[in-house]
Amino acid sequence: MADEDVQEIGEGKARVLLPKSVFYNPVQEFNRDLTVSILSQFAEEHVAEQLAKARHKSKRAGEKVQPQGSEGGHESATEQKDAGDGAEKESQETILTAGVKCNEGLRIFEGLAASGLRSIRFGLEVPGVKEVIANDFDKNAVGFIERNIAKNDLTGLVNSSYGDASMVMYQNKDFASRFDVIDLDPYGSAVQFLDSAVQAVQEGGLLCVTCTDAAVLCGNAGETCFAKYGSLSLHAKYCHEMALRVLLHCIGSHANRYSRYIVPLLSLSVDFYVRVFVRVYTGQKHVKMAVTKTSMVYHCVGCGSFALQPLATAVPTKGDNHKFVPGAGPPVGPACEHCGHKHQIGGPIWSAPVHDVDFIDKMLERIQRDASLFGTSERMIGMLSVAREELQHVPLYYILDDLCNVLHCSPPNMVQMRSALLHAGYKVSLSHAAKNSYKTDAPAKVIWDVMRCWVKDHPVSAKRLVEGSVALGILQQPPALQASFLPHPDANPTSRQKGLVRWQQNPEPDWGPKPRARRKEGKDAKGQNAKTQTEKGQLGKRNCEEVDFAVSCDQ
Repeated sequence: MADEDVQEIGEGKARVLLPKSVFYNPVQEFNRDLTVSILSQFAEEHVAEQLAKARHKSKRAGEKVQPQGSEGGHESATEQKDAGDGAEKESQETILTAGVKCNEGLRIFEGLAASGLRSIRFGLEVPGVKEVIANDFDKNAVGFIERNIAKNDLTGLVNSSYGDASMVMYQNKDFASRFDVIDLDPYGSAVQFLDSAVQAVQEGGLLCVTCTDAAVLCGNAGETCFAKYGSLSLHAKYCHEMALRVLLHCIGSHANRYSRYIVPLLSLSVDFYVRVFVRVYTGQKHVKMAVTKTSMVYHCVGCGSFALQPLATAVPTKGDNHKFVPGAGPPVGPACEHCGHKHQIGGPIWSAPVHDVDFIDKMLERIQRDASLFGTSERMIGMLSVAREELQHVPLYYILDDLCNVLHCSPPNMVQMRSALLHAGYKVSLSHAAKNSYKTDAPAKVIWDVMRCWVKDHPVSAKRLVEGSVALGILQQPPALQASFLPHPDANPTSRQKGLVRWQQNPEPDWGPKPRARRKEGKDAKGQNAKTQTEKGQLGKRNCEEVDFAVSCDQ
């Protein structure tokens, strides 16, 4: 490709070359910034673990063969320890330098690298990296990857690869050749790569998975979701969190087939996609517990109330063993107890925590310390802070506006609603996945009792309460508790008090996902493709970051 057809894009410390026909989507900078930060924290922990293993191995060898000291050359144990600690500290500082190869560091595989922007940033910005493999199944993309590696002086640290991502991972599933980190960020669903990914990641390694088929995951095509992910998604107000839990269930299910299990570190519903970071371990005992972390969802089509049905429970037996008992249900009657309507059934979904709070705390500390390194640091801090505040053992959420729409009443403000639930003795939090959301351990009956108390002081127009309506069915029942809407000390979340940037504001028109990238083979195909795109009025603005690269797109 001629130089006049190439543009240069800068992001983070990277400068990469892209075809001018490519539409670069700056919204995805948040995705890459977050991944760079998470890998930096993970690399730090990984290198520390490797050094600890090496010290332990050396210590065991030293116990078997004690070296003899020369006369007058003996050092005290304290002096030896101080010297060792100093050397270790110096070694670690040398190892954990971004852009410098670390033999104890991470082997990172990006399966669908396109131009390689993400991999280039890993090489330049993540300290403690041994190797980054930027793979794509498009020769044009691999050509740009190689040019960008040379442009950023990363030869030897970042390497290009041409091949089908799944096949490359299958070829590296042996223990000695597994990857420490696998990053999958395709256009659409990543489900076709999961079987190979869960086998090719090291013990305790990190999977970073993006799916942009939000319409499928959020219930617009439940049958398609079931075919792809093995779960039936529901088009409900909590659909964005359900999408995360469907994906986690799918990843966990693939891992379980190989006696492996997942531990989520961070799971986010962001803009037009979902992004999850999970560690993968091996252990049959933990694999058996997966059934207790899986639930079906019963959703009322009238009032929107929901209930979860775990597939099984673990009953402790002798020692630390468990007996697994199938779930007893359903958790609802033939008709909704609140409004009398029927229920839809969705799932199965991952119903265990989706975040690791301790890891988020480390991430927040790191980002606040290195805020100047990231263009989206404010939003990263805001999103992580809200995720940190979430009730970790409470799946899904309610939307206050939706509750009020059901009853046709004026809404209480956020502090009033949270105060009523807190005064009633329940916990409540926001969800990062939706504005005006309420995650609470209060049962649906309590939530509707709170709304009944609110309506007593803020009456609904009589013409709204027609016979057979959902609103009338709910309001006809007297509340079993007397809700207090007086301000509670914990009603206003810290993230809101600090005014953190919590949700994406539309940065520009048409900022969402772009059409799928198409492969170009030869001049004729290129000309025909350009003609087609011109007719559609979309020339030069097709996918996102790298349009011409068919298999992958780092949106």
